[in-house]
Amino acid sequence: MSYDTQVPPSPQAVMRNGLGTAALILGIIGTLAGLIPLLFWLAGILGLIALILGLVGKGRVKRREANNKGVALTGALLGLAALILSVVGAVITFTAVSDAVKEIDKAVKDAAPQDPSPQSSASGGKGGASAAPDAGKGGGLAAGDTSVYDDDLKVTVSDPKPYTPGEFAVGHTEGNKAYQFTVVIENGGKKKFDAVAVTLDARAGKDGVTAEQIYDGKVGEGFSGTILPGKKATVTYAFDAPATAKNLTVEVSPGFDYNAAQWELKVG
Repeated sequence: MSYDTQVPPSPQAVMRNGLGTAALILGIIGTLAGLIPLLFWLAGILGLIALILGLVGKGRVKRREANNKGVALTGALLGLAALILSVVGAVITFTAVSDAVKEIDKAVKDAAPQDPSPQSSASGGKGGASAAPDAGKGGGLAAGDTSVYDDDLKVTVSDPKPYTPGEFAVGHTEGNKAYQFTVVIENGGKKKFDAVAVTLDARAGKDGVTAEQIYDGKVGEGFSGTILPGKKATVTYAFDAPATAKNLTVEVSPGFDYNAAQWELKVG
Protein backbone atom coordinates (compact mmCIF):
# COMPACT_ATOMS: atom_id res chain seq x y z
CA MET A 1 0.00 0.00 0.00
CA SER A 2 1.54 3.31 -1.06
CA TYR A 3 0.76 6.87 -0.09
CA ASP A 4 1.36 9.91 -2.29
CA THR A 5 2.60 12.82 -0.27
CA GLN A 6 1.95 16.25 -1.88
CA VAL A 7 3.62 19.39 -0.45
CA PRO A 8 1.33 22.46 -0.72
CA PRO A 9 2.94 25.36 -2.71
CA SER A 10 4.39 28.16 -0.60
CA PRO A 11 2.49 31.43 -0.83
CA GLN A 12 4.09 33.92 -3.23
CA ALA A 13 5.61 36.88 -1.45
CA VAL A 14 3.71 40.17 -2.00
CA MET A 15 5.93 42.72 -3.73
CA ARG A 16 6.07 46.19 -2.12
CA ASN A 17 6.37 48.28 -5.29
CA GLY A 18 4.41 51.28 -4.05
CA LEU A 19 7.37 53.52 -3.23
CA GLY A 20 9.01 53.02 -6.62
CA THR A 21 5.75 53.79 -8.41
CA ALA A 22 5.14 56.88 -6.29
CA ALA A 23 8.70 58.05 -6.99
CA LEU A 24 8.12 57.72 -10.73
CA ILE A 25 4.85 59.68 -10.63
CA LEU A 26 6.22 62.46 -8.44
CA GLY A 27 9.42 62.57 -10.51
CA ILE A 28 7.45 63.09 -13.71
CA ILE A 29 5.27 65.86 -12.19
CA GLY A 30 8.30 67.52 -10.57
CA THR A 31 10.27 67.49 -13.84
CA LEU A 32 7.35 69.04 -15.74
CA ALA A 33 6.97 71.70 -13.05
CA GLY A 34 10.70 72.41 -13.27
CA LEU A 35 10.28 73.43 -16.89
CA ILE A 36 8.30 76.45 -15.65
CA PRO A 37 10.68 78.81 -13.77
CA LEU A 38 7.95 80.23 -11.54
CA LEU A 39 7.15 76.71 -10.27
CA PHE A 40 10.71 76.06 -9.11
CA TRP A 41 9.49 75.66 -5.52
CA LEU A 42 7.03 72.91 -6.51
CA ALA A 43 9.65 71.17 -8.62
CA GLY A 44 12.09 71.23 -5.70
CA ILE A 45 9.61 69.74 -3.23
CA LEU A 46 8.36 66.99 -5.56
CA GLY A 47 11.88 66.27 -6.81
CA LEU A 48 13.22 65.78 -3.28
CA ILE A 49 10.36 63.47 -2.32
CA ALA A 50 10.71 61.48 -5.57
CA LEU A 51 14.46 61.07 -5.05
CA ILE A 52 13.98 59.79 -1.50
CA LEU A 53 11.16 57.41 -2.44
CA GLY A 54 13.11 56.14 -5.44
CA LEU A 55 16.18 55.35 -3.34
CA VAL A 56 14.08 53.64 -0.69
CA GLY A 57 12.24 51.70 -3.40
CA LYS A 58 15.58 50.61 -4.88
CA GLY A 59 16.62 49.39 -1.45
CA ARG A 60 13.49 47.24 -1.27
CA VAL A 61 14.43 45.71 -4.63
CA LYS A 62 17.85 44.75 -3.23
CA ARG A 63 16.13 43.11 -0.26
CA ARG A 64 13.80 41.33 -2.69
CA GLU A 65 10.81 43.09 -1.17
CA ALA A 66 10.01 44.67 -4.53
CA ASN A 67 10.65 43.82 -8.14
CA ASN A 68 10.27 47.19 -9.93
CA LYS A 69 13.91 48.21 -9.97
CA GLY A 70 13.58 50.13 -13.23
CA VAL A 71 10.59 52.11 -12.02
CA ALA A 72 12.26 53.03 -8.73
CA LEU A 73 15.52 53.99 -10.44
CA THR A 74 13.70 56.08 -13.03
CA GLY A 75 11.72 57.83 -10.28
CA ALA A 76 14.93 58.66 -8.40
CA LEU A 77 16.60 60.02 -11.54
CA LEU A 78 13.56 62.13 -12.41
CA GLY A 79 13.51 63.45 -8.85
CA LEU A 80 17.16 64.47 -9.21
CA ALA A 81 16.35 66.14 -12.54
CA ALA A 82 13.47 68.03 -10.92
CA LEU A 83 15.80 69.27 -8.18
CA ILE A 84 18.31 70.53 -10.76
CA LEU A 85 15.53 72.26 -12.72
CA SER A 86 14.21 73.86 -9.54
CA VAL A 87 17.63 75.41 -8.88
CA VAL A 88 17.81 76.70 -12.44
CA GLY A 89 14.25 78.05 -12.20
CA ALA A 90 15.04 79.79 -8.92
CA VAL A 91 18.08 81.48 -10.46
CA ILE A 92 16.04 82.60 -13.49
CA THR A 93 13.18 83.88 -11.34
CA PHE A 94 15.33 85.80 -8.87
CA THR A 95 17.41 87.27 -11.71
CA ALA A 96 14.25 88.44 -13.48
CA VAL A 97 12.89 89.97 -10.26
CA SER A 98 16.21 91.70 -9.59
CA ASP A 99 16.26 93.14 -13.11
CA ALA A 100 12.66 94.32 -12.73
CA VAL A 101 13.49 96.05 -9.44
CA LYS A 102 16.46 97.77 -11.05
CA GLU A 103 14.28 98.97 -13.93
CA ILE A 104 11.69 100.32 -11.48
CA ASP A 105 14.38 102.11 -9.46
CA LYS A 106 15.77 103.59 -12.66
CA ALA A 107 12.32 104.75 -13.75
CA VAL A 108 11.70 106.34 -10.33
CA LYS A 109 15.05 108.15 -10.47
CA ASP A 110 14.38 109.36 -14.00
CA ALA A 111 10.99 110.70 -12.89
CA ALA A 112 12.43 112.35 -9.76
CA PRO A 113 11.73 116.08 -9.56
CA GLN A 114 14.51 118.45 -10.54
CA ASP A 115 15.19 121.80 -8.94
CA PRO A 116 14.18 124.65 -11.17
CA SER A 117 17.23 126.86 -11.79
CA PRO A 118 18.11 130.00 -13.75
CA GLN A 119 19.65 127.80 -16.45
CA SER A 120 16.37 125.92 -16.89
CA SER A 121 14.20 129.04 -16.86
CA ALA A 122 12.88 130.31 -20.14
CA SER A 123 14.62 133.33 -21.58
CA GLY A 124 12.98 136.48 -22.86
CA GLY A 125 13.12 135.19 -26.42
CA LYS A 126 11.04 132.11 -25.69
CA GLY A 127 7.64 132.29 -24.10
CA GLY A 128 7.99 135.95 -23.24
CA ALA A 129 9.32 135.19 -19.77
CA SER A 130 12.43 136.72 -18.28
CA ALA A 131 15.23 134.84 -16.61
CA ALA A 132 15.36 134.49 -12.83
CA PRO A 133 18.29 136.69 -11.73
CA ASP A 134 17.64 136.22 -8.01
CA ALA A 135 17.12 132.45 -8.08
CA GLY A 136 20.83 131.72 -8.16
CA LYS A 137 21.33 133.93 -5.10
CA GLY A 138 18.97 131.92 -2.94
CA GLY A 139 15.95 134.13 -3.69
CA GLY A 140 12.71 133.31 -5.42
CA LEU A 141 11.58 134.03 -8.94
CA ALA A 142 10.13 137.43 -9.78
CA ALA A 143 6.67 138.16 -11.15
CA GLY A 144 6.54 137.09 -14.77
CA ASP A 145 9.42 134.63 -14.45
CA THR A 146 8.96 131.08 -15.71
CA SER A 147 10.08 127.93 -13.96
CA VAL A 148 10.92 125.20 -16.51
CA TYR A 149 11.21 121.54 -15.53
CA ASP A 150 13.13 118.73 -17.19
CA ASP A 151 10.01 117.50 -19.00
CA ASP A 152 9.51 121.01 -20.47
CA LEU A 153 6.64 121.86 -18.17
CA LYS A 154 6.58 125.64 -17.70
CA VAL A 155 5.00 127.52 -14.80
CA THR A 156 4.63 131.30 -14.84
CA VAL A 157 3.20 133.58 -12.13
CA SER A 158 2.04 137.08 -13.09
CA ASP A 159 2.39 140.38 -11.29
CA PRO A 160 -0.15 140.70 -8.42
CA LYS A 161 -3.01 143.18 -8.49
CA PRO A 162 -5.38 144.38 -5.75
CA TYR A 163 -8.51 142.30 -5.51
CA THR A 164 -11.90 143.02 -3.97
CA PRO A 165 -13.41 139.81 -2.53
CA GLY A 166 -17.10 139.13 -2.98
CA GLU A 167 -19.64 139.57 -0.22
CA PHE A 168 -19.58 135.90 0.72
CA ALA A 169 -15.88 135.33 0.15
CA VAL A 170 -14.09 132.68 2.21
CA GLY A 171 -10.52 133.29 3.34
CA HIS A 172 -10.68 137.11 3.57
CA THR A 173 -10.28 138.86 6.92
CA GLU A 174 -11.61 142.36 7.40
CA GLY A 175 -8.75 144.83 7.56
CA ASN A 176 -6.48 142.74 5.36
CA LYS A 177 -5.75 143.37 1.70
CA ALA A 178 -6.43 140.88 -1.06
CA TYR A 179 -4.28 140.38 -4.16
CA GLN A 180 -4.90 138.41 -7.32
CA PHE A 181 -2.49 136.96 -9.86
CA THR A 182 -2.60 134.41 -12.63
CA VAL A 183 -0.70 131.14 -12.88
CA VAL A 184 -0.03 129.82 -16.37
CA ILE A 185 1.06 126.22 -16.91
CA GLU A 186 2.31 125.34 -20.38
CA ASN A 187 2.96 121.74 -21.34
CA GLY A 188 6.00 121.77 -23.62
CA GLY A 189 6.56 118.04 -23.28
CA LYS A 190 5.34 115.07 -25.27
CA LYS A 191 2.93 113.61 -22.72
CA LYS A 192 -0.27 115.03 -21.31
CA PHE A 193 0.03 116.69 -17.91
CA ASP A 194 -2.42 115.96 -15.10
CA ALA A 195 -3.14 119.35 -13.55
CA VAL A 196 -5.32 118.07 -10.72
CA ALA A 197 -2.33 117.77 -8.34
CA VAL A 198 -1.21 121.41 -8.77
CA THR A 199 -1.11 123.19 -5.41
CA LEU A 200 -0.39 126.77 -4.29
CA ASP A 201 0.63 128.21 -0.95
CA ALA A 202 1.48 131.77 -0.01
CA ARG A 203 3.14 133.66 2.85
CA ALA A 204 2.97 137.39 3.37
CA GLY A 205 5.25 140.08 4.87
CA LYS A 206 8.70 139.87 6.37
CA ASP A 207 7.44 137.50 9.07
CA GLY A 208 6.13 135.07 6.46
CA VAL A 209 2.67 134.68 7.95
CA THR A 210 0.38 132.30 6.13
CA ALA A 211 -1.71 134.03 3.50
CA GLU A 212 -5.17 132.55 3.20
CA GLN A 213 -6.44 131.66 -0.26
CA ILE A 214 -9.71 133.39 -1.14
CA TYR A 215 -12.73 131.57 -2.51
CA ASP A 216 -15.68 133.60 -3.72
CA GLY A 217 -16.92 132.03 -6.93
CA LYS A 218 -14.64 134.12 -9.13
CA VAL A 219 -11.33 132.84 -7.85
CA GLY A 220 -10.15 129.79 -5.96
CA GLU A 221 -11.28 126.97 -8.24
CA GLY A 222 -7.73 125.93 -9.15
CA PHE A 223 -6.48 123.73 -11.97
CA SER A 224 -8.37 120.66 -13.13
CA GLY A 225 -8.26 118.07 -15.89
CA THR A 226 -5.24 117.52 -18.12
CA ILE A 227 -3.11 119.75 -20.32
CA LEU A 228 -2.20 118.28 -23.68
CA PRO A 229 1.29 118.68 -25.20
CA GLY A 230 1.72 122.14 -26.68
CA LYS A 231 -1.26 123.53 -24.74
CA LYS A 232 -1.48 125.78 -21.68
CA ALA A 233 -3.94 126.51 -18.89
CA THR A 234 -4.44 129.73 -16.93
CA VAL A 235 -6.03 130.09 -13.50
CA THR A 236 -6.54 133.23 -11.39
CA TYR A 237 -5.83 133.00 -7.67
CA ALA A 238 -6.37 135.48 -4.86
CA PHE A 239 -4.72 135.54 -1.43
CA ASP A 240 -5.36 137.53 1.74
CA ALA A 241 -2.44 139.42 3.31
CA PRO A 242 -1.96 141.81 6.24
CA ALA A 243 -2.39 145.44 5.25
CA THR A 244 1.25 146.18 6.13
CA ALA A 245 2.70 143.35 4.03
CA LYS A 246 5.04 144.48 1.25
CA ASN A 247 5.65 141.12 -0.38
CA LEU A 248 3.85 137.89 -1.09
CA THR A 249 5.81 134.65 -1.42
CA VAL A 250 3.92 132.26 -3.67
CA GLU A 251 4.94 128.62 -3.87
CA VAL A 252 3.64 126.51 -6.76
CA SER A 253 3.96 122.72 -6.83
CA PRO A 254 2.98 121.15 -10.18
CA GLY A 255 2.55 117.73 -8.57
CA PHE A 256 4.08 114.96 -6.51
CA ASP A 257 6.88 114.35 -9.01
CA TYR A 258 8.00 117.99 -9.13
CA ASN A 259 9.88 120.29 -6.81
CA ALA A 260 7.96 123.40 -5.84
CA ALA A 261 9.13 126.78 -7.13
CA GLN A 262 8.72 130.13 -5.32
CA TRP A 263 7.93 133.58 -6.58
CA GLU A 264 8.56 136.80 -4.62
CA LEU A 265 5.76 139.20 -5.53
CA LYS A 266 5.76 142.84 -4.47
CA VAL A 267 2.47 144.07 -3.01
CA GLY A 268 1.20 146.94 -0.88
